[in-house]
Amino acid sequence: MRITLILVILTALPVTAQTDRWRIAPNERSIVWDLTQETDLPHRDNIEMSGRGVSMVVDYALDTNRIISVQRRLIYPQFRVLIKDTDPDWWAIYRNYLRVSYEDQELLPKVYVDSREVSIGPVDSIRLNGQVIIHHAVSDYGLKLTRYIYPEIKNHAAHEFWSFKNMGETPLDLRVQKREISAFHEGIDDVCISWVRGRNMFRSGPLMPGQEHKYDIGFQARLGQVPPEMSAAAIEAEYAIRSNISRDLTANKLVLETPEPIYNTLFALSKIRGAESIFDSKIGLVHSPGGERYYTGFWANDQAEYINPFFPYLGYDLANEAALNMYRIYADACPDNFEDNIRYSFEMAGDAPVNPLDRGDAAMIAYGLSHYLLALGDRAIAEELWPFLNWCLEYNHRHRNEAGVVMSESDEMEGRIATGEANLSTSSLYYAALETSIALAEDLGRDQQITRAWSRRRRALATAIENYFGATVEGLETYRYYEGHNRLRHWIALPLVAGIYERAEGTLASLFDSLWTDNGVHVEKNHPDPRVSEVFWDRGTLYALRGAFMAGATEQAHERLLDFSRKRLLGERVPYVVEAFPEGNMAHLSAESGLYCRVFLEGLFGLIPTGLCSFRLQPRMPEGWDQMALRKIFAFGQSNGFDIDVQRQGPNALGITIYRGDRAQAYRVQNGEAIEIDLN
Repeated sequence: MRITLILVILTALPVTAQTDRWRIAPNERSIVWDLTQETDLPHRDNIEMSGRGVSMVVDYALDTNRIISVQRRLIYPQFRVLIKDTDPDWWAIYRNYLRVSYEDQELLPKVYVDSREVSIGPVDSIRLNGQVIIHHAVSDYGLKLTRYIYPEIKNHAAHEFWSFKNMGETPLDLRVQKREISAFHEGIDDVCISWVRGRNMFRSGPLMPGQEHKYDIGFQARLGQVPPEMSAAAIEAEYAIRSNISRDLTANKLVLETPEPIYNTLFALSKIRGAESIFDSKIGLVHSPGGERYYTGFWANDQAEYINPFFPYLGYDLANEAALNMYRIYADACPDNFEDNIRYSFEMAGDAPVNPLDRGDAAMIAYGLSHYLLALGDRAIAEELWPFLNWCLEYNHRHRNEAGVVMSESDEMEGRIATGEANLSTSSLYYAALETSIALAEDLGRDQQITRAWSRRRRALATAIENYFGATVEGLETYRYYEGHNRLRHWIALPLVAGIYERAEGTLASLFDSLWTDNGVHVEKNHPDPRVSEVFWDRGTLYALRGAFMAGATEQAHERLLDFSRKRLLGERVPYVVEAFPEGNMAHLSAESGLYCRVFLEGLFGLIPTGLCSFRLQPRMPEGWDQMALRKIFAFGQSNGFDIDVQRQGPNALGITIYRGDRAQAYRVQNGEAIEIDLN
């Protein structure tokens, strides 16, 4: 059995017209690949799925005859193995999660019908909806096999659940041979034991016409003891838990309704990926990126800035608990002075070495935390974390250079590419954080001297950003990323997200013309190192799209968003947005899915919190649409949820209705006009 991690190399494709490989299911909560109509084979892809005690990457490959091969990579984040310090990957010594990989040839059971061994045959279709469902063609014996692959929500366990159904007219003598695989791994605390068990469930005697036979391949791990065998009832119960949570997230929490099924579906699936990557750890519940590298830890960008502010809208209690736990841990670790920067991550539950690099993390945290506290709508929690937010803001203020912009050693790219002494990202995030922090201070009744001082700082920073970063770059009136930099970079989108629009036209042309490719916005083109020119990170694209909507470039943003969403949902690498290429092999990092949803919340709908129970709404409806809605929103302390319904009422007018139970608030605005909504 192989226990080393095997990466599948996914090739970045050139700019071409897309041919959809997948289709959207009628309920817009899953995608389906119909292999019976597929001519473009072979094909290979993978998907990551997570639970609190395990992450599972399912790598599936189809050959020209529709025969599937599957590799299952299990990561058990809480169990850590000893890795020799001679390992060439230095970080592997610290990211030493128990990893076990299983191939078909060592795992799959032998299947017998009427005492003859039979193959499981070609695949008719695959469905992705928070699990992997593989439908095989009906065999010559009239036997139909469906496979369900998924991790459990709470335990160190995952399953590949097989359902055989007799589609014929005569009984079948079906027998599935059980298999077991076990391995012992030298752990840091104790011996780690991984185990795979096959189990026949609920049936004896012939398989009658219309009947099902169920067989489960269960994956488990434990410290110091053999994992207990699960009962058939427990296996089915765990499947129901996983399915119900996925269904609840997609159908009952923060539902997007637009005339475009691609948006609705990728938004629905993004909620699953965004919310499932939550792990138990010795420091409590934590949301982690995943991607076969990052578990039981969190970062100032991925969690504090990107996805935590999204969770109050979603109303998923587990995610909000993980977000709050992260902010509290950060608050406890806050330096006593303003000279030392706050650490940028608590990787491996804080056990990994602390990197002293200042990436502008205080700005990232201030931006995310101030939004999170407003959206959560809990006054007591806002009061609790107020001192920490103050520290983050003051740290940024004290670390400005003579030009008035904030200095930081790097940005969230962590030194992968030069950022100078002061970069546009850190100052833009601090500027945006001041707006939401001022709103929070006013709602909490803080002294007006605080809000006046922060307002002055914000105005001065806007001027400093323009004077220091504003420039003609590659012939476009936009921003240089740092002093002396003369090439366009993806993070020039951040002033748009922060509400700075003076250079919007040139910035949008930079992002959507010069930097845009078939995989969204590239980090930087025309770089002396050709390897840098090929790099893209979806987070840059998602910020650019959000900023474009916020700047009022509705049609331009809609066109680019639709192309990008179609590729990620229905193309070659599905069904989520990804981290980066070539780094990470386009891994399905979880926080990026939160950023995708925020394109609609803050971009298309223009929803920005202005108080613990109020928000600004600035919907920008694309041409040709008559209606769009966000339903079952749980932010601002609305435990029963509320809806935002936007209807076109004439060439440039929109009707907005806010529904809360039996109450309705109606407004009429011009398309792109901002209004203030108070839920008190």
